[in-house]
Amino acid sequence: MAQSQFRSTRKVSGKKYVNVRKKRQCDLGGVPAHTQIGSNKEKIKRVMGGNQKKSLLRTEFVLVNDGAKVEKLAIKSVENNPANIHYTRRNVITKGAVVSTEKGDVAITSRPGQSGSLFGKFVK
Repeated sequence: MAQSQFRSTRKVSGKKYVNVRKKRQCDLGGVPAHTQIGSNKEKIKRVMGGNQKKSLLRTEFVLVNDGAKVEKLAIKSVENNPANIHYTRRNVITKGAVVSTEKGDVAITSRPGQSGSLFGKFVK
């Protein structure tokens, strides 16, 4: 289900805003990707201006930056996801999630549902 990204109808004081224009389809947010672990699958979406966005639906690798070099590591499972407590047991990957790999835990720094790629850094 898409969520509206349109401004609230009420101010902090409780007074109503005066609408300058009606809601538009471009004000709707997208459907959440819920990126999971599995064979690579992505979806291409058309966005405003005729541009395209990739949404990562499934992936099995993460690119980890370790200062001087970048490594491609296989994901074992999701250790922690602060976005939603239920995402951890469902193995849903979002920005800020911590995943376990063979070389240690990795925190995700990219937005896989928006950028279509998965980057991370080692957790100290």
